Amino acid sequence: MRAGLVTSGLAERAGLAGGNFFSAAPVPSTAQPPSSLQAPPIKLSTLISTKFSPPAISRAQLSSSIAPVTMSVNDSPNNSGKQALFLLNAAELIDSVETFVFDCDGVIWNRNKLLDGVKEVIGLLRSKGKRLYFLTNNSTKSRWDCLKKAESLGLEVTEDEMFTSGFAAVLYLKSIKFPANKKVYLISESGLREEFAKAGISYIDGSDDDHKKVDFKTVNFVDHDPDVGAVVVGFDRNISYFKMQYAALCLRENIDCKFIATNCDEVIMPTGDSPGQLWPGESAMVGAIRGVTKKEPIVTGKPDTFMMRYLCDRFNINTDEICMVGDNLETDILFGKNGGCRTLLVLTGVTDLKTLQSPENNIQPDYYTYHISDLLVGLNDTTRESV
Repeated sequence: MRAGLVTSGLAERAGLAGGNFFSAAPVPSTAQPPSSLQAPPIKLSTLISTKFSPPAISRAQLSSSIAPVTMSVNDSPNNSGKQALFLLNAAELIDSVETFVFDCDGVIWNRNKLLDGVKEVIGLLRSKGKRLYFLTNNSTKSRWDCLKKAESLGLEVTEDEMFTSGFAAVLYLKSIKFPANKKVYLISESGLREEFAKAGISYIDGSDDDHKKVDFKTVNFVDHDPDVGAVVVGFDRNISYFKMQYAALCLRENIDCKFIATNCDEVIMPTGDSPGQLWPGESAMVGAIRGVTKKEPIVTGKPDTFMMRYLCDRFNINTDEICMVGDNLETDILFGKNGGCRTLLVLTGVTDLKTLQSPENNIQPDYYTYHISDLLVGLNDTTRESV
């Protein structure tokens, strides 16, 4: 049997074996009562690196917040509207919200370089008592990878503040009480595998199939594990014909096998010091399996609002007191708009001004600006010195 990397012992140490999955100690909060856009808050204990603290989400909430989504952007009232405003008064925006949620790639850093002004902006917001969270759709990195990267770039970010789409997939399976006797077939890279291993979910490592080739002259039948209860697709630069067949067999032939995608980003831009090309995103991997099975994936990353509900429930936050800051219209900005948040687009990642202002673009943030450092514009000298 291949790569069932987690054991019941790990699950027990993580506090996941038996008992009430949703029980947790309360977290104090001074936030206002929840808005109508979120489920009633359920306070949860702080995440600890050696333990897994899942969200308190009911089945009813899940049925309303998680549903198969298409990989195109719908022209709905949440997606369209008035033209985005250029951010002229950063201080007013900062004072009007209590929490900032940042995308990472293209907003906080590009590859291994911190973008100009990030450290100062984070210092400013913390000095004003704002709550900060970092939410990336990059499933190739685990939360711990992202924390190490932030630390290497001189940022102080806690585990409570860092979230990935891979972690969201884990949370979803835990919240629906994924059976302990079932496995997950993972099409992914190392970050997603680390999330599943530390969460105590048994999986078959699709990376073991990276180099398997299909020659129909000698191979026309593939055995698959009947105990696979979910196929989870993350970004995978080694996606292969064999992996697609294995995933399709599980989804077609295993009863109630779930199809989960960490995100459906259409493109990525491996960002660096100079402008780069756009490369196929995870939608290429998800689309291949979707096409041959005719099944729609459950998407746990942005723009689905599953993680927004998690943040609001866990930290007792109102969605109308959040500003989502991102570089991607179809993930970050749509995530914020679907969740009822303020939205700020920065033009240091995949979206440029021409795309934003194109008549064909029906996703408009509340505000846009060129760099995250523009949040510092208008600060007086005393405030600048304090951050």
